[in-house]
Amino acid sequence: MKTLRNRVPHLVAFALLLLGMMTGATAQAQAAPQQVTASRTICSNEPVPTGWVITHSSGSRNCPSTRVEYSISDSSGQTYFDVCSFSPIPAGWAVTGSYSGSRTCAGSGVDYTIRNTAGLTTAWPCSFSPIPTGWVVTSARSSTTCAGSGVEYTIENITNKTSAVVCSYSPRPAGWVVTGSSNSNVCVGTSYVLSISRT
Repeated sequence: MKTLRNRVPHLVAFALLLLGMMTGATAQAQAAPQQVTASRTICSNEPVPTGWVITHSSGSRNCPSTRVEYSISDSSGQTYFDVCSFSPIPAGWAVTGSYSGSRTCAGSGVDYTIRNTAGLTTAWPCSFSPIPTGWVVTSARSSTTCAGSGVEYTIENITNKTSAVVCSYSPRPAGWVVTGSSNSNVCVGTSYVLSISRT
């Protein structure tokens, strides 16, 4: 009995210590910003976080104001994605295919295949794709893989080049100038190409 009486204060002290640690951990967890997981569902009127893409769209009672929800995924560390046509396209990515008749994208019925251009020197996006910074359009042709335009570009990364020949409608990176032009049939939609050089 004497031993139990001696241990009670120690047990109470231990229980209070545990309770204090748990309370501190809970407060710390509540104060820390919540990390977004690799994929989640949001209502269609919510902003899509930078670098995330919309992979699915469907009707939902969980979103009373729009009745539509999106499935979104983080593009970090990824190479390819199939996304809805109204999805944001992350910086450095290009639309490499467009397909109508999608059952996964309520509201458009069109899917895009997008590709991360990091580490590439050449890519083949649809003509309506954003062109990544530092890239130019070197040729264009008709294509059945790009529903909506029917035209596919060949684009090249010229970050490490000093000159290039590009389609007349190609974006020109900052610090590059046109040094000449010539007739050519390599770019659907125009009859000439431009020679450009780094200044």
